Amino acid sequence: MPESTPARRPGTGLTARVEHRITVGADVSMVELLGRGDEVLLAIEAGFRAVDIHARGNEISLAGPAGDVALVAELVDELIEVAATGTPLTPDVVARSVTMLATSASPRPVDVLTQNILTSRGRTIRPKTEGQKDYVDAIDRNTVTFGIGPAGTGKTYLAMAKAVQALQARQVSRIVLTRPAVEAGERLGFLPGSLSDKIDPYLRPLYDALHDMVDPDTIPRLMEAGTIEVAPLAYMRGRTLNDSFIILDEAQNTSTEQMKMFLTRLGFASKIVVTGDVTQVDLPTATTSGLRVVEQILADIDDIAFCRLTSSDVVRHRLVGDIIDAYARWDRT
Repeated sequence: MPESTPARRPGTGLTARVEHRITVGADVSMVELLGRGDEVLLAIEAGFRAVDIHARGNEISLAGPAGDVALVAELVDELIEVAATGTPLTPDVVARSVTMLATSASPRPVDVLTQNILTSRGRTIRPKTEGQKDYVDAIDRNTVTFGIGPAGTGKTYLAMAKAVQALQARQVSRIVLTRPAVEAGERLGFLPGSLSDKIDPYLRPLYDALHDMVDPDTIPRLMEAGTIEVAPLAYMRGRTLNDSFIILDEAQNTSTEQMKMFLTRLGFASKIVVTGDVTQVDLPTATTSGLRVVEQILADIDDIAFCRLTSSDVVRHRLVGDIIDAYARWDRT
């Protein structure tokens, strides 16, 4: 923990401004704390324009309104702890930390941003928002977890990371990834190639995530051995999947009958994660999305969790969250 000098008021006591100093321990590099080109420091200054922030040596001094100084001091303390774990600091980390600190019910940023799921190919996959942490924790605690939310919230990516983690830890013996091929009707027959070639475009997002987490050279061998299986949802009928981590992606494009069929594939020592976005249903108008009604059907059953991610959990370009909110407002009107 950093050493902090208690806040003190200037001599007259008539002003609301206070001063505060934080001493950074030797276990944290000031370069890492302040960011490349001082980008972390600049992000803090941009968010708290009423606070004067100066860094010299291993000390950071703050001066400004008491409330703002207290929040910046708490933010810097959290960033120091995050940096001490080896987690890189960026302006995005600063923004997400401020959001968490501003909500009294939120967990500490260090508890969210340092929860490592998987280290692969030189980078670490971890939740970046409170909602994502709740989602990851729900996968750990429950046999069946539903991740429901808009594009860019990490639903599929984090589920895939948990699946690879479980496989590496020998908690399961295989990973099964599946998606409904909604447009398979009249369009599929016009695509060139074999049935496998026709279905491949619908499964490509799962392959992309898999390549981020597993050495691409080993994927063909793992698939040939059945350790990793990627297949359309229709191939799940009649099967019982034991000792498996099973992910159903784009579940909003399943019918109620398909959802029931999939969930009843669950075998012993297995775990299921279902992901989807109920605002992007591609089914025919007369068909009810299985994802839209499944919570009403299964809400009272233990060991099943429903996690709802929102635009605040988007980890793509900041405009993605704004676009999602704009469409939500348009839908309401």
